[in-house]
Amino acid sequence: MSKGLPKRSEDYSLWYNELVKRADLAENSPVRGCMVIKPYGYSIWEKMQAQLDKMFKETGHSNAYFPLFIPKSYLSKEASHVEGFAKECAVVTHYRLKNSEDGKSVVVDPEAKLEEELIVRPTSETVIWSTYKNWIQSYRDLPLLVNQWANVVRWEMRTRLFLRTTEFLWQEGHTAHATKEEAIEETVKMMQVYAEFAEKFMALPVVRGVKSENERFAGAEDTYCIEAMMQDGKALQAGTSHFLGQNFAKAFDVKFATKEGGLEYVWGTSWGVSTRLMGALIMAHSDDNGLVLPPKLAPIQVVIVPIYKTDEELDKISAKALDIMDKLKNKGVAVHFDRRDTYKPGWKFAEYELKGVPLRIAMGPRDLENNTVELARRDTLTKETIDLNETDIAVYIESLLEKIQESIYQKALNFREEMTTEVDSWEAFQDLIENKGGFLSAHWDGTAETEEKIKELTKATIRCIPLGNEMEEGKCILTGKPSQARVLFARAY
Repeated sequence: MSKGLPKRSEDYSLWYNELVKRADLAENSPVRGCMVIKPYGYSIWEKMQAQLDKMFKETGHSNAYFPLFIPKSYLSKEASHVEGFAKECAVVTHYRLKNSEDGKSVVVDPEAKLEEELIVRPTSETVIWSTYKNWIQSYRDLPLLVNQWANVVRWEMRTRLFLRTTEFLWQEGHTAHATKEEAIEETVKMMQVYAEFAEKFMALPVVRGVKSENERFAGAEDTYCIEAMMQDGKALQAGTSHFLGQNFAKAFDVKFATKEGGLEYVWGTSWGVSTRLMGALIMAHSDDNGLVLPPKLAPIQVVIVPIYKTDEELDKISAKALDIMDKLKNKGVAVHFDRRDTYKPGWKFAEYELKGVPLRIAMGPRDLENNTVELARRDTLTKETIDLNETDIAVYIESLLEKIQESIYQKALNFREEMTTEVDSWEAFQDLIENKGGFLSAHWDGTAETEEKIKELTKATIRCIPLGNEMEEGKCILTGKPSQARVLFARAY
């Protein structure tokens, strides 16, 4: 259980890795850099996936599926795109194995070399836009709003469960539009969908913004993003939405007949979030006792643990527990009654605390006599006794889960505000990035050279240029050259 879990203040990285494993979320696989997502971890991802999928469909998108393999020549068609992903691509060169001469193993059959190598998708823009060429002929075919849930491979040298793995799960939306304005509107809309999901369901406050040119998606004209703050003072990119302009349409010759009878290239977007959101959920809310899950994404929102000595006591408690369960299920609450007799109540308490279950109900013989239950909140670690004669337990718990959701969000928001600092000098910038961390709101002269130099000197990158930033004349913290507005710097995952 949580006993012996490293403390965040002593070794945040070790705390994170141990928590992921001990809470039964994921483990390393036999393939270096890949992971096995365990049932409890996958059930959280499923809840994320279900809610996002609902939001995508509410905004007019449909799901499809495209191939895992991409012909190498496709990646060559969009220069900046291939340059951005070239170092991360896994390449398939042969299509067959054969027994070795000694018969003890298998080897690659040299006669089975592919005519053209295939890339295991790092992202799907190229294969999807080659398909769109067949789907789009007229303005009547637009907009085309497609999403796919898939896995992708980006060959990583330094990996960490959920945050950066060679293979990961995600969704990627790919849309085509008749006008630039419509495509930009779509790009911003999907960034806002991600922000709404993060804040309302993950209880994770995010900054909405635009990436600098250096940090932009390879092949995009603009990248919109949401940035979150983790408890160790590092930022995490929680979602991106890209305005592709006509870059991929031109690369794959995707044109449409306009209403006026002309022929024009379509305008594109792509947008995605991944299982990295699992890492964000863990690092933003959890504590030294284990996971802290917001109720809206918790696989088990309420667990009932019986405290008993005899089978007769267990039977009586079970009858009461089942009655409470029925009432909670009618309110849509995900409730679990743990009547395992192989573990003591104290062990179960520690298990559900480690796994981040938002609310625990404990019931013993004395509770039956008094018609009471004990409620324990995971977010605050506080307990209270509820008199069932005076309280509608289902209504009370439904309201309490909403309060827990809001409390977790507010705590994360307060932390982010504490960790956001305006900086006006290079000396202060260096000191804060080294000793405090968090978001540093500072002036930048707008050049890629200065951005790279700041990164080289401090390991801090421009996380985003926040949307709605007021114009504010100032001087770049490094060069002293004129700046029109502040941007957010941070060290990041």
